[in-house]
Amino acid sequence: MFHALYTAASGMTAQQLNLDNIANNLANSSTAGFQSRRVQFSDLLYQNTVMPGAAATQQTTVASGLQIGLGTMPGNTEIVQTQGDLTSTGNPLDMAIEGLGFFQILLPNGQTGYTRAGSFQTDQQGNLVTANGDALQPPINIPAAATNITIGSDGTVSVTLPGQTQTQQVGVIQLAMFANPGGLNSIGNNTYLATTASGNPVVGAAGGADGLGTIQQGMLEQSNVNVVDEFVNMILAQRGYESNSRVIKAADEMLQQLNQLAQ
Repeated sequence: MFHALYTAASGMTAQQLNLDNIANNLANSSTAGFQSRRVQFSDLLYQNTVMPGAAATQQTTVASGLQIGLGTMPGNTEIVQTQGDLTSTGNPLDMAIEGLGFFQILLPNGQTGYTRAGSFQTDQQGNLVTANGDALQPPINIPAAATNITIGSDGTVSVTLPGQTQTQQVGVIQLAMFANPGGLNSIGNNTYLATTASGNPVVGAAGGADGLGTIQQGMLEQSNVNVVDEFVNMILAQRGYESNSRVIKAADEMLQQLNQLAQ
């Protein structure tokens, strides 16, 4: 009886965390480059009254046993790696990755961060940086006098200078990919860090033979959050929470009846 209370309580706690994750996805449904997360659950320990395969007689064994589960717990939050919609902005420094890969940026603490948000601009020295001022890696400098900026699908950045008819290449944007992108560590600002779970980054040119995606200039990748799916998940989480609360109420009523019998 008491197991029912704690088991249902674990289900309510799990659905609370599930709703927190859904709320974060919906809050970032308009965040460029945001990749949604999905909570995965796992069952807890089991109380083994009769072990499966235990001896029933000298010649027979128990076919299925008697095991009572003790609830659930959140296992992990998986990053959903689907492509977000690409929208045209007309800004020559906006870039979207079509396919696999992340932009590399230099964080203030010296670490390399990885992002899908391609809204770049130039700082006072002409270096390409994010909205937070984190420099693109490897660094690319745009001359202040440049009259036209062209970014190829392979990441080649070229500019046109006054008095010149031919373009001048100023750098190549390299992308990074991971064997397990779901193992990246989210630190906010659309930025991830590599972990032992994600593996070391594989860095290369966009559109290369290693499977990296291509770069689309003048476009941004929108959040891959499907608002309709998130609302459906929210209803399911609410119903799951409600059903577990009813189990607690039923267990409480049964305990109340037992107490009355003992009086």
